[in-house]
Amino acid sequence: MRDIRIFLFSLMACLMCGFLIACGGSSRHSTNVISTSGTNVAAISVNGGPLSDYPDAAFVSVTVCVPGTSNCQTIDNVLVDTGSFGLRILSSALTTVSLPQQNAADGNPVAECLTFLDSYTWGPVQTADVQIAGEKASSVPIQVLSDTAFPAPSQCTSSGFGSADTLNSLGANGLLGVGLAAQDCGDQCATSTSPGLYFKCPSSGCVPTVEALAAQVINPVALFSTDNNGVIVELPAVSSNGEASVSGSLVFGIGTQSNNGMGSATVYTAPDGSFTTSYNGQSYPGS
Repeated sequence: MRDIRIFLFSLMACLMCGFLIACGGSSRHSTNVISTSGTNVAAISVNGGPLSDYPDAAFVSVTVCVPGTSNCQTIDNVLVDTGSFGLRILSSALTTVSLPQQNAADGNPVAECLTFLDSYTWGPVQTADVQIAGEKASSVPIQVLSDTAFPAPSQCTSSGFGSADTLNSLGANGLLGVGLAAQDCGDQCATSTSPGLYFKCPSSGCVPTVEALAAQVINPVALFSTDNNGVIVELPAVSSNGEASVSGSLVFGIGTQSNNGMGSATVYTAPDGSFTTSYNGQSYPGS
């Protein structure tokens, strides 16, 4: 699955407010200073990933814990995606922790099918305390990617896409979606089964179900106690000859600390997650 691929540029993405902030240079600082310290700063590396098959992708380490315990595991090589929402971890990468399963009101386990451009992720919704850098979020619904936990329903497999539930197909140990929304579905999935994202899985097979907002897979940044209103991807300038890899930072919060101020940045509203831009005189709504 290579549609989950980010093309990184200096971007501040506000999770709750729906705006983008335009910045000059290769970081928001005119001096190209990358924030490398602070409890709200996570180191990222742009490279080819664990299988060396991404041309340009950012990876971060994420720690997941059994809720309310110190039983934790740090997962490396988690893909940072500014275009999706929520944390998804390969079941094969969870080798030392067993996270609690989320169940529907009738007691049946809940799973999710999330479709991307030419692939899908399938697997149970489980709950974890999530830590990235010095930021923590408690009892976060995440998706554990697995083709074997429950048989995937035809609504998921009949799309003609392949699953991205293994290291070979995803090219990463997980996916951290830090896009402009909090939940990966929202009100539609809370009131209707028609989006076809969430399923309850009795022994007879998985069938669509509604999923309350608080139970949906959520961008963990939105649940941080502080620094929870957005993220900044900061990367250094790259020479015209290119680089095999670069190191940067994923900074949490917008205007919450000295290292994430807006300065003189220009705000572009994105109420539906997109905005209008132009190139060579052509207008592109939905950018």
